[in-house]
Amino acid sequence: MNAPDRFFLPDMQARADLRQLAIHKVGVKDLRYPLALLDAAGTVQNTVARLSMSVGLPPEVKGTHMSRFVEVLEQRRAPLNVNRLLRMFDDMLLRLDAQSGAIELAFPYFISKAAPVSGVESLLDYDVRMIVEKRQGQAVELTLEVVAPVTSLCPCSKEISEYGAHNQRSHITISVRLRSGMTPEELVRLAEEEASCEVFGLLKRPDEKWVTERAYDNPKFVEDLVRDIALRLMNEPRIANWTVKSENFESIHNHSAYAEISGENAGSEVA
Repeated sequence: MNAPDRFFLPDMQARADLRQLAIHKVGVKDLRYPLALLDAAGTVQNTVARLSMSVGLPPEVKGTHMSRFVEVLEQRRAPLNVNRLLRMFDDMLLRLDAQSGAIELAFPYFISKAAPVSGVESLLDYDVRMIVEKRQGQAVELTLEVVAPVTSLCPCSKEISEYGAHNQRSHITISVRLRSGMTPEELVRLAEEEASCEVFGLLKRPDEKWVTERAYDNPKFVEDLVRDIALRLMNEPRIANWTVKSENFESIHNHSAYAEISGENAGSEVA
């Protein structure tokens, strides 16, 4: 063995594959990684994301280079926003010589909220997902999803009771495929505005009185929640298609009430 041969390591993944079967997605899944985000105010928020990154593999190629997915992450240390995520996605396709692929990030996202009467501020956490995907021969698609906790108060309970009404915490999930940029804050605010009442991380007694009465004055079934939010989403030109779901964790039953609506908005796609 001559000197150069001692340092040669064969690349098994780059060899030809004779089975001639393309793979639609191959990559890394459930990778936990620290992430810096630029929020709507332009400030940096640090969180920890779970990522899945994949590319399409041509039928003649044996395997993809798994280490390159992590290399793409390591090269993107600047705080992430939608535009930088799209650039990272382009880098991934280029680095792995792929024509299709996907990046999915799921992370807790914190929004500072002021209590309605006392004004005391606290952070509330929301689950957020961002998905960038490109199928063979198609344009890049960007999906944003938020899960917002809210309060819902039962209209039937209020109507039939001499006093009081049962209410519960609900999780509203809004998933939208975007034509142009929207922030998690915008979707969260939309959900909270259509609920019986929003929830807060910290409340004083005057605030508790306010949210109790606000919910009582604004009763909504689970069906009302998804319909009212759907009407808002239908009129948003930045959205191509959408799904809204609500799960009400019932306070008088040991099961949840659930509703879901999906739709598409007319308009031109934006690559």
